[in-house]
Parts: sequence; structure tokens; C-alpha cells
Amino acid sequence: MIALIRYSFATVLHTQRYLAPLLLFTGLMGVLTANGSGPLPPAYASSAGALFVASTWLTTALIGIDSPVQRAIVVVGSGRAAKVLAGSIATVLISCLFLMVFGLLFPLWVGSYHVRPADLLLGVIAQLTCTLTGIAIGLPCSRLVLRRQGVALLLALALVMGFLFTHGVPPVNRLFRLMATSTDSTALLARSTGMLAVATALCLASACATHYLTSRRE
Repeated sequence: MIALIRYSFATVLHTQRYLAPLLLFTGLMGVLTANGSGPLPPAYASSAGALFVASTWLTTALIGIDSPVQRAIVVVGSGRAAKVLAGSIATVLISCLFLMVFGLLFPLWVGSYHVRPADLLLGVIAQLTCTLTGIAIGLPCSRLVLRRQGVALLLALALVMGFLFTHGVPPVNRLFRLMATSTDSTALLARSTGMLAVATALCLASACATHYLTSRRE
């Protein structure tokens, strides 16, 4: 697995597919969280939203980065297609963990907030929830499943907008509404953890469905 993750990192760095989602994330962070003040939950909701969009784009870019011939060689070398997919997902998750650190610290640097441990924990949970949901969307919208990139782009946009703006839909919209209407991070920890569990289930279901569809095609 470590070798597959190193291969995925080397490939994405060589092709520079990470640049567009990285620039999008930093741009959204600068627009949504600069010069903020007051309670931290709304600020961390903004940084989690930026990571949600970036993780979706990064997943679609990384999962479909290999040509069919290259992917076949990697699958043969690793022994299992599921292992290759798991390595790609782990690469996306590790990449997003670095972005999560920036998402936690940048609002504190450019804003004026009173920080408590519960605030930081809520920020971690919110960003991890959005990362897993973004991966869940990006997997079926990647080239592994949808070869027509125009269709994949429209589907990804529709799903991202649906999770962001459909009233009360878990985990993203529901979590953001909780964070926007409460200033007490401690009171939100239990419910935000529930949203994280939903996001984890979505990510696992999406990975299984992607593997099934890919295996049938191959």
C-alpha cells in the first residue's frame, strides 16, 4: 500500500494535476475567511466548504490520472484492483490532511478569534466530513466510471451544489447550518460527529460502487 501511495503522489506531482484544486482551495479560503472575527464555527464552516469543493476536484483528477494501459500494469503489479483504488483514495485523503492544517490555522492568522480546544476539534471534524464527502462524489465522477468528461463535470457540479445548498441534507448542508447558527463548539461536537459518520459511510459506499463498476468494465 505504501508503494502505491508513493506512486500516486509521484504521478500527481509529475503531471501537476494538484495545482487547480490547490489554487481553488487557497482562493476560496482567502475570500471566505479573511479578516473574520467573532465565533469560530462559521469560519470553520467556510474553510470546510472550500475543502469540500477542492477534495472533489482532486479526487476526480487523481483517480483518473492513469491511462487504461498504465492502470492495467499497476493492477497486475499490485495484484488487486481494489488495492490500487484504496491507494489512490489514501493519497487524496493524505493530501487533504495537509490542506486541513491550513484550513485550521489560516482563519486564526488573518482574523481575530478567541480559540478554544473545542473550536479546533470542531474544525477538524467539519473539514474531515467535507473531505470524505468530496471523495465520495469524486470517485463516481472520475474517468474510471465516466469516460465522457463533460458528463462527469456536470454530475460533479450537480452533486456538489446539491450537498451544499439543499436544505437539511446531511452531511454537508446540515453540518453547515448547525455551525452557522451556534457559537458553542462544545454543543456541536456530538451532532458534527454524527455527520462525520454519515460522510464515512458515503465514502465507503462510493468506493465499493466504483470498484464494482470498474471491475465489470475491466
